[in-house]
Amino acid sequence: MNSFRKSSTGTEGFRRELGLFDSTMIVMGSMIGSGIFIVSADISRTVGAPGYLLLVWFLTGLITVSAALSYGELAGMMPHAGGQYVYLRQAYNPLTGFLYGWTLFLVIQTGTIAAVAVAFAKFTAVIIPSLGEQNILLNISGFKVSAAQVFAIFSIALLTFTNIQGLRLSKIVQDIFTISKTAALFGLIIVAVLFGSSREAISQNMQHYWDALWLHPAGSGFEKEALSGMKLLAAIGVAMVGSLFSSDAWNNITFTAGEVKNPRRNIPLSLVIGTGTVIILYIVANMAYLMVLPLQGDPGGAGAMQRGIQFALDDRVGTAAISVVWGEVATVIMAALIMVSTFGCNNGLILAGARVYYAMAQDNLFFKGAGKLNKNSIPQAALIFQAVWASLLCLSGTYSNLLDYVIFAVLIFYILTIYGIFILRKKRPDAERTYRAFGYPVVPVIYMVIAAAICVDLLIYKPSYTWPGMFIVILGIPVYYLWERLKKKESV
Repeated sequence: MNSFRKSSTGTEGFRRELGLFDSTMIVMGSMIGSGIFIVSADISRTVGAPGYLLLVWFLTGLITVSAALSYGELAGMMPHAGGQYVYLRQAYNPLTGFLYGWTLFLVIQTGTIAAVAVAFAKFTAVIIPSLGEQNILLNISGFKVSAAQVFAIFSIALLTFTNIQGLRLSKIVQDIFTISKTAALFGLIIVAVLFGSSREAISQNMQHYWDALWLHPAGSGFEKEALSGMKLLAAIGVAMVGSLFSSDAWNNITFTAGEVKNPRRNIPLSLVIGTGTVIILYIVANMAYLMVLPLQGDPGGAGAMQRGIQFALDDRVGTAAISVVWGEVATVIMAALIMVSTFGCNNGLILAGARVYYAMAQDNLFFKGAGKLNKNSIPQAALIFQAVWASLLCLSGTYSNLLDYVIFAVLIFYILTIYGIFILRKKRPDAERTYRAFGYPVVPVIYMVIAAAICVDLLIYKPSYTWPGMFIVILGIPVYYLWERLKKKESV
């Protein structure tokens, strides 16, 4: 009978305190950030029609839920700290697992934490202007540090400190903020539909429901490109970058598997329930936007209706939709909602990410201190390493570019992980599988085909989103062998 190497996924010392509800809150809370209130503007400029806006979100939901259904099998087989890192290590080799963990620490997790923290600070500044990006606190030879950056770092430090105190406090914070922001998003949808629904917007959207147009920046305006055939498919793929990032981080619950009660049951269930609920909310939210605002608009429009979804001020579609109902006060209401949303999102990201570095350290592929638990059964050093690097990314201001760069790598790692199901069924046919991938092999294949098509699309139409990300991943190869060499020297 095959067994998985416990030293690479060690869960000794962790306390299993996360139930099904808590696990689902981590899935949902890590997914819902600020994206759902913003990215539909850029998607609308890329596909240009209400029908295709909804199709982009539907396809995003399809592949996200498909991936979650497939991950359930891996989570059931390997219910240990580290999640996706462990799956890749076991299906392929230690190098593949390291490259994922390396990219996660360098950009994916920490870059997302930095981006979400800065978004939290930016929307806090709507209520407290002194915390804005315009308030420069330090300027040394052109290197500027704003109040928003400092406040973002403070929020990371606060959540890291909270997580160090123990899992019980962390999960309470996660549960409260996820419930709050889910209820608020649902409330936004209800208010928009019941009180903001516009016959003018609905009529205009129906007239142009499938009139696909790609708006390309040109000077001070935009050039319109009619879409059909392969070009339309290309535009849909490019547009999905934003919706995929807004729906990402659902796999974070697998990182915390060593702390989940009955993980073989609760992790697969939380993945399906969490991703399914969020995707439904996202699609319905976009339907609400289309009932309130026309999709097509004028960048120089005087108001929200004239600017449409495409040109909502600062891409804040949620704020534009609510402003139709509540006017200027909508800005403050949405700022408060996004503050709650981003703060809760970062708690889940910070909580989960450190468990990957813990698992890597157990394999001697990360700093040794990260592989130790404190008196509260928490990987304290791993949390601190993560917080320091994420804070440096906040100061650098490069996190947004880095996240754009790694979307290609993120999709590649997802494809590899799901293909790992096929590999492990051959390599370890006798391993315990309390849950088998739903619709195997069709559902996993659907995900891999769609994700691969998006990757090809990005290679052709967004090369700046692909090669830099792959360079970051490849840079991990010499680092891995250097780490292995140092490890051998220490053991002599």
